[in-house]
Amino acid sequence: MSAPDLHKHEQFRSRFLRNQRDLIVYLPPGYREQPHRRFPVLYLHDGQNLFDGATSFIPGMDWHVGQTADDLILRGSVQPVIIVGIYNLGKVRIDEYTPTKAPRLGGGRADRYAKFLVQEVMPFIQQEYRELSDARVTGMGGSSLGGLLSLYLGLKYPQIFGRLAALSPSVWWNQRVIHRFAAAAPVEPRPRIWLDVGTKEGPRIVHDVEEFRDVLLQKGWQLGTDLHYQRVEGAGHNEAAWARRVGPFLQFLYPAAESTV
Repeated sequence: MSAPDLHKHEQFRSRFLRNQRDLIVYLPPGYREQPHRRFPVLYLHDGQNLFDGATSFIPGMDWHVGQTADDLILRGSVQPVIIVGIYNLGKVRIDEYTPTKAPRLGGGRADRYAKFLVQEVMPFIQQEYRELSDARVTGMGGSSLGGLLSLYLGLKYPQIFGRLAALSPSVWWNQRVIHRFAAAAPVEPRPRIWLDVGTKEGPRIVHDVEEFRDVLLQKGWQLGTDLHYQRVEGAGHNEAAWARRVGPFLQFLYPAAESTV
């Protein structure tokens, strides 16, 4: 099996965040062979953990997104999708990935990060790659605080993001502010959401995520239709656990059956 088709854009500068970071872009099988075809795009946070064990938070422990996506697309169970990994900057990750400022923890720059994503990263990807500019198939995802960020921005901008993956999202942040936000937000159209949590993340964490699921159900999401919830037995809060959920969430968000060809 050949290596995934990855392209790195180093030191991508943001005027909104006043910093720079790397972007890594995965191109699906068939991208080069079909020069007139456009592809949905999935944006994932914590980009250094997705494709390469050498750059991941815990060395050697990445999500294997490239190999998993290649395999599922070639097998015909996931539609071809461009995946953009946006690196985090370590020391400001908490600030950029959280919607509000919390006592002692800081944070609260997610709205500024949204400008970086929507007004800087997305236009760049549209310019450089053959993207299908359709909000219904434009996705965003992440784990932990990256999952919280994906839920917050996805519920705030459902007219931009139609597919969301929240793996072990930190919905506990700042006294579960995301629960209140989701309950109050007029989310229209409703994005398709993958939501999960591992049972080894702690009983309180599982309870908070399940309570958030219930908020979505009260807002009209339906399990098995536009919401998938999974409680993963024995899974902890780490890259190895999330790597095992890449295939399932890709199949839920981008099933080949509804391919956009």
